[in-house]
Amino acid sequence: MTRAGCSLCEKAAAILVGLAEELDFEFSSTDVDAAAAAGDPSLRAEYGDLLPVVLLDGVQHGYWEVDEARLCADLGSTA
Repeated sequence: MTRAGCSLCEKAAAILVGLAEELDFEFSSTDVDAAAAAGDPSLRAEYGDLLPVVLLDGVQHGYWEVDEARLCADLGSTA
């Protein structure tokens, strides 16, 4: 989960893109404000104060920063 103009979100996205290439997983992001503007305010209500938020298989894995070691372990990698 992300927000336009969020420097922490941009940093997290860069880390996740790199890990996705290295570990071969699909990375996608959702802008909570764009979702709210499109009629779904639930993501902004749930995650808006925690951005960026990393979800793994739809479950919150972390927020504010990417815990690379934990994410790699949970993805079954030692990268």
